[in-house]
Amino acid sequence: MTAGRKGDGENNGGSYQSATEEKITPISSSSTTPHNSIDAPSLPTLPFDLVTEILSWVPVKFLLQFCCVCKSWNYLISQDSKFHKKQFRLSTTLHDRLHLILTPVPYYFRKFLLLLSTKKLSFGGVSSRDGIFCFGIDALSALVFNPSIRTLKKFKLLPPLENPPQNHYIQTRYTLMYHLFTDNYKIVAVSLTENRQLNVHSHMLGTDYWTRMRSVPFYCRLRMGICVNDDTVDWLVYDVDNCLWHILSLDLEKDSYRKLLHPLSKEPYHSNMAFQELKGCLCIVSQRPNYSDVWIMKEHGNEQSWTKLLSVPYMTDPEFHGYRRAMYVSEDDQVLMQFLKKKKSSLVIYDFRNDTFNIPKIQNINDGLVIPNIYVESLISPFSQY
Repeated sequence: MTAGRKGDGENNGGSYQSATEEKITPISSSSTTPHNSIDAPSLPTLPFDLVTEILSWVPVKFLLQFCCVCKSWNYLISQDSKFHKKQFRLSTTLHDRLHLILTPVPYYFRKFLLLLSTKKLSFGGVSSRDGIFCFGIDALSALVFNPSIRTLKKFKLLPPLENPPQNHYIQTRYTLMYHLFTDNYKIVAVSLTENRQLNVHSHMLGTDYWTRMRSVPFYCRLRMGICVNDDTVDWLVYDVDNCLWHILSLDLEKDSYRKLLHPLSKEPYHSNMAFQELKGCLCIVSQRPNYSDVWIMKEHGNEQSWTKLLSVPYMTDPEFHGYRRAMYVSEDDQVLMQFLKKKKSSLVIYDFRNDTFNIPKIQNINDGLVIPNIYVESLISPFSQY
């Protein structure tokens, strides 16, 4: 099981395997034979469509170097949104393009400051989509950036949410998603007010405003939002009035909510469950006395499609405090899990075939809690309007 290097950005990241350095030697179409014969035929010129097809299979790291080859390559790599999407789509099919990025949890990293802002990351968490990351700065503001793109404009600060005059926001969670209908990226913000109401807004990249959506119609405790399709955002919530766990699904086109049950809906509130995306599906990781179950919803919205994907036994280390997330499952039956040890985050690879654990060594990682994300590098820029 492998994952590539981290993206170049402001994050504190780690990697398992570095990309191999290659030296590219450009060949001039006017090159001649060693004897400089005027009769020597020139090298054939490839059609640009074929050049585009070849470049779409090249990793982002090398594409950024190729920008200086010629003007047409520079435009293709730096500005052509269709090429950006095609290159990213092809990269998702290659396992060696998977990367791991680790972000400190702000509660435990009070000194983790963004260079663009002097505010501390304290509310909104981290959401990612197509190589773009969204960070919540506070209850009113967030930013997006692509750590793979080496430009001076690394961050895009979103317009601030308007704070209600009599009922201020005390917490906001941000979810980044791709909106198929408009062929653009959206950020959905759920804000908790002082009187415990949950207000919802959406922002389309390229605009300078937020759109108010229907508020959550009941009182609940809400966890981070997940987006696995193009028009829905899902949250794991605890319905306080009905004492019930369920998934709250927001349809952005219809501006309507739907409740979905899951295999652990009747678990007590204190139950330790993780809600995440895995293999392109909604996923829940539950804690049992000696193992963790990993469930996925194979068909979004179909409560009957919940399937137990795997059960991972606990490690025998006395300092082990349970799994937090299932990060990645490989084709050779290995799973990357995040776990707690002495109240600090760590990662372990469990091999189902051999029933063995392997804790990878990741350099430049501070002690404490971190938020891990598996992502694929992309050229998609949050500064472009798609």
